[in-house]
Amino acid sequence: MAPANEEEEVRLLGKWPSPFSNRVVLALKLKGVEYKYSEENLANKSDDLLKYNPVYKKVPVLVHNGNPIAESLVILEYIDDTWTNNSFLSQDPYERALARFWSKTLDDKILPAIWNACWSDEKGREKAVEEALEALNILENEIKDKKFFGGETIGLVDIAANFIGYWVEILQEIAGLELLTVEKFPKVFKWSQEFINHPVIKEGLPPRDELFAFFKASASKK
Repeated sequence: MAPANEEEEVRLLGKWPSPFSNRVVLALKLKGVEYKYSEENLANKSDDLLKYNPVYKKVPVLVHNGNPIAESLVILEYIDDTWTNNSFLSQDPYERALARFWSKTLDDKILPAIWNACWSDEKGREKAVEEALEALNILENEIKDKKFFGGETIGLVDIAANFIGYWVEILQEIAGLELLTVEKFPKVFKWSQEFINHPVIKEGLPPRDELFAFFKASASKK
């Protein structure tokens, strides 16, 4: 358990199917930090969400002793700086910079490509799938033969890639696609199995059947 002041208050405003909210859940669990969770309805945003994230009005938001921090990657670094056990980032400046680069690349390039492929219509699907496969190939080349992107232990990039490790398998099944498979991307696939079977990660991921039902219902509304 992470060292904590008895007066310390940690609160997370999130949305359970969101991989971005889940990143913060995983980070707090890996650190052993106790927190209070508030599920947000983004169709009817709470006063707290508007108060704590007036700029983007989005989840996740971490509130630590009354101080709000928004944007999942920013929150992950804040958590790592605040609770120093089980570090997500290396002390080496170059390694830290690389981790930040790959985390940002996931959000800016890789996740959008895979998301678009899973939700594209027939007209744009071929191009979207091609871009998704290119994105996964970038990760395949980066993971090499490491157990995790962070080496032998889970680091910032692994947490940021939770969507790849867990959500993709569900979304591609719903969409009838084969994006991340052991045949196409053996190294990323192996990483995904290591990641989701890590005991703390396993405990922190949303139930698969509920996540599947949520996105299946979303797909049927298209």
